[in-house]
Amino acid sequence: MTNEKDGREIVLDMLLQVIDGKEFGHRVLGRALRYYQDKNKQERAFISRLFIGTIKHYLTLDYVIEQFSSLPTRKMKPFIRNLLRLSVYQLLYMDSIPASAVCNEAVKLAKKRGFTRLSGFINANLRNIARMGEVKYPDEDENIVTYLSIRYSTPTWIADMLLKQYDLISVEAMLEASLRDNEITIRCNRMKTTPDELQEKLIGEGVTVVEHPYLREAFVIKNFDYLESLDTFNDGLFTVQDVSSMLVGEASGAKGKDFVVDVCAAPGGKALHIAEKAGKVSARDLTEFKTKLIEENIVRMGIHNIEIKVWDAAAIDTDIINKADIVIADLPCSGLGVLGKKYDIKYKLTQNQQKELVELQRKILDVVSQYVKPGGILIYSTCTINKHENIENMEWFLDNHDFVADSLNSYLPEVLHSETTSVGYLQLLQGIHPTDGFFICRMRKEGR
Repeated sequence: MTNEKDGREIVLDMLLQVIDGKEFGHRVLGRALRYYQDKNKQERAFISRLFIGTIKHYLTLDYVIEQFSSLPTRKMKPFIRNLLRLSVYQLLYMDSIPASAVCNEAVKLAKKRGFTRLSGFINANLRNIARMGEVKYPDEDENIVTYLSIRYSTPTWIADMLLKQYDLISVEAMLEASLRDNEITIRCNRMKTTPDELQEKLIGEGVTVVEHPYLREAFVIKNFDYLESLDTFNDGLFTVQDVSSMLVGEASGAKGKDFVVDVCAAPGGKALHIAEKAGKVSARDLTEFKTKLIEENIVRMGIHNIEIKVWDAAAIDTDIINKADIVIADLPCSGLGVLGKKYDIKYKLTQNQQKELVELQRKILDVVSQYVKPGGILIYSTCTINKHENIENMEWFLDNHDFVADSLNSYLPEVLHSETTSVGYLQLLQGIHPTDGFFICRMRKEGR
């Protein structure tokens, strides 16, 4: 029976799959919540918070553990170090749980899983940490990169890279935002309802609804069990989509009979949004698994002017050369703008992978720019804050192709207008803007 494991044991097994395995956190959590649907809302919320929080903070947790343990975490058995991590997370970040309960439950779990001989080690370390008071972080004046790495649980190479691209205040704001609890932002499906009607129906379902300051059709929703429990979701009245992603659809300026190609479309949020505005959308992605995600959303949302195609964005499709009014190129990236949602990316990404992504983006841009008809628009976007993948790739592209930067000001909310939007690009930063970290640029192909 699924209830034989309590929440802590479930989370421990999940951590072993992610931190010490090769699985991705959001997929492991999704599977677990589906499997343990027999548990009540409060229990599943505990599982989610403990799992996500432990991963988000695990470099900080290891730092704290190693202040008290004679054995570095890397030399501990995977079970023990992850048991300590989730327990220390409760001690430091979940004030509602008594320290005695955290220690006792950790010892019980160790004994249950055959680690009785180490239960004293676990108990002593946790009780010492519980008496510690506040965490004493490394001295930021002595080494700012080390401080940022430990304070915000971020690999040193990422902290160092961001400091070279942004000022310290911005870097701390972005890293702090990545540790916050996730918000769920949705977009109203205007093909089926209006924002006012959707808001009223959501409130009727007991959901807390907060209007987003950038777009009328965007809301932040809270205080519900899970999406599939909402009739409004099942009836396709909204889709989950961050406002930064919605702004890609706005920036496209799609309308009327425009033919739009979305080359990396899964799970389909941008394609669905643009389909509300354009004549026809060709939504493509690399695998059948990814295109199936698009299809599921199309069916639920009731959108009919989208075609789906399995296609590698790096391979040329000669059938659509010079035929697209608009191409959406939301390309694979380091994901450093969505660390709050894809919380284990920062630990799995390497510097070499990040450099390879820059080259992959350039390769894809070379290919997909050929689909744009003369006078048409190419939208290049990423969910990262790394300038090598953003403004530097935009500048490289403009230097090597017959495209010009096109102002975004006619398409974006006035509050976002700036010197950069007037010359074709917008960089959103999590913690500074009420969105994910995201880059959007608009480029027009020369000729008629």
